[in-house]
Amino acid sequence: MPVLVKVLGFSLALTLGFTLVTNLLPQIEGEAPVEKTLDISAFTEESFIALGEELFKGNGTCTLCHNNMGRAPDIPVMNMVETSQERLADNRYKGEAKDAESYLRESMLNPGIYVVKGYGKKGSNDTQSPMPIVDKAPIQLSDIEIDAVIAYMQAKDGNLVTVALPTAEAASPPAKAEKTVQQATPTIAQNAEQAITQYGCTACHSLLEIESPVGPDLRDVGTRLDTEEIRQSILEPNAVIAEGYFPMMPSDFAERMRVKELEMIVQYLAEQSGE
Repeated sequence: MPVLVKVLGFSLALTLGFTLVTNLLPQIEGEAPVEKTLDISAFTEESFIALGEELFKGNGTCTLCHNNMGRAPDIPVMNMVETSQERLADNRYKGEAKDAESYLRESMLNPGIYVVKGYGKKGSNDTQSPMPIVDKAPIQLSDIEIDAVIAYMQAKDGNLVTVALPTAEAASPPAKAEKTVQQATPTIAQNAEQAITQYGCTACHSLLEIESPVGPDLRDVGTRLDTEEIRQSILEPNAVIAEGYFPMMPSDFAERMRVKELEMIVQYLAEQSGE
């Protein structure tokens, strides 16, 4: 009987131990991707602005740099219509925009035309912008999504929204009255490159043949950090901050990634030697 009690006790302790470890780890199995159908023809100005805010703070990755950390202009606290007008009047401005709406669109699609003083790439004397082009990888916003972000930036400070609501004809190809977008839980990445792109790592880090000076260059990170340090830098990004950089990496990757995706990224980065 004592032996049986010991065996049962050990089994119970082992089960509890595995349960604890499982709860501490990032999500392993996600629910099937949730898709939301947006009826473009049913957009109201309010819902379009709300979409823009969601993109600005989410998939657009805008707040990774545009915050109070000093890496880029702090858009959330700026009146972007007034600011746009000031920049259009700057003698350094050489673009083609004529108003706030066209300036904001131009700054997203061709950020190098006008670089805000003090925010250019290091050593470029503010002639080159570190900002990625938003309709290219890794961000890849559509025309409609770009318009929604502009509408949000206009509306957030009480300014008139001049962006026209999208129509079925504006949906790029094929033209449809409905656009299906993936929401909440993305498809599970099948390899490290897909996971890196899916979680927007290249928006800030040089990796996968994409250069970004916003965060540390990861093309040789395997020579600087071991596997456990790389994993820790993703799970607890603010525990150790690379010299010369601000604590700006999202701290919820552990909640958003599956263990499989995390480990694919970790192993991929551990192999990066800069060669």
